[in-house]
Amino acid sequence: MSVTGLAVGVVGAGGYAGGELCRLLLNHPHVGRIVPTARRDETFEHVHPNLLGSGLTFRTFEALKEQAAHLDVVFFCTPSGTAMQHAGWFLNQGCRVIDVSADFRFRDPDIYKRVYGAEHTAPGLLEDAVYGVTELHRERIARTRLVANPGCYVITALLALTPVLRSGWADLEHPVHITAVNGTTGAGAKPVRAVMHAEALNSMLPYSLDGHRHAPELETRLAPEAGPLTIDLSTAHGNFARGIYLQASLQAHPAHRDGMSRDRLIDLLTRFYRGGPGGLPEPFVRIVTTPRNGRLNAKDYGLYPRLNAVIGSNFCHIGADWDPQRGVIKLVATTDNLVKGAAGSAVQNMNVMLGLDETCALTAYGL
Repeated sequence: MSVTGLAVGVVGAGGYAGGELCRLLLNHPHVGRIVPTARRDETFEHVHPNLLGSGLTFRTFEALKEQAAHLDVVFFCTPSGTAMQHAGWFLNQGCRVIDVSADFRFRDPDIYKRVYGAEHTAPGLLEDAVYGVTELHRERIARTRLVANPGCYVITALLALTPVLRSGWADLEHPVHITAVNGTTGAGAKPVRAVMHAEALNSMLPYSLDGHRHAPELETRLAPEAGPLTIDLSTAHGNFARGIYLQASLQAHPAHRDGMSRDRLIDLLTRFYRGGPGGLPEPFVRIVTTPRNGRLNAKDYGLYPRLNAVIGSNFCHIGADWDPQRGVIKLVATTDNLVKGAAGSAVQNMNVMLGLDETCALTAYGL
């Protein structure tokens, strides 16, 4: 599709995800104008000094609405509750809307209320929203005007777990155990002492161990793949700024334990992500296929994804292993929470919605 000079609005561009979205859009060959909004009085380049010289300036939300007739896409990088108030208005003006918050991730407004403790104010839009894991819902995303981008923990977990759950190899009578560590940017840009550098350095900050809000999102999105299941999700902020490091453990189904191996799991993951757009492999999912060289219990670090390999990129790296003594399938996945976990997947979805090359502005490898 030949599209040039796209006009894009970014609501909530003062935060980490909004700033990252602007960074990616500035390198997008088909985007001609970016209109970032923020409620703060600071200048754009003061809030995002890495974008010094970009020429972008914060606008008010009201100013963005005045330009709605000339906008092609509007992104919401806002706290939960904001997008649902305004998405319908922008859709009526002819804009496509991509919500990076949680407002449209559940089709059932009662589940949203149970998870977030508030009434959904736009339940009529929930059926229209397509869940934005591009690798799993590409065809539907191409036909929609409203995308609900997944959470950073969730997209990382879904990409790792879906192939195994679709295979039927997991025994879902047992919970799926997930432990994930997020960078401190995952706590948002609002100052909180516990995640300041002086406090977070040399530390780990577990949170929401009484029931993380992303567990129901995962259960809802994985159920169609494998039937009802229980997700036991434990999370923490690590002493790094950005990234998701996730490990998942699944009890293998008794019918599939014989013959299970790391090689078999790697083959499953590789085959699953072989059929991407145009019949090519998925452009942003990489499977770690390094063969095992060490003896039993050797610390063979090259077998699994590394967090620093994906920082700054839209890639998800996935690895796997098999614990035969306990009959447990182990999965490891890494992403950048601000790119694949937020702004990058949002741009990827925009590309698909507009019929553009899906990889536009997203081909950079990790730092």
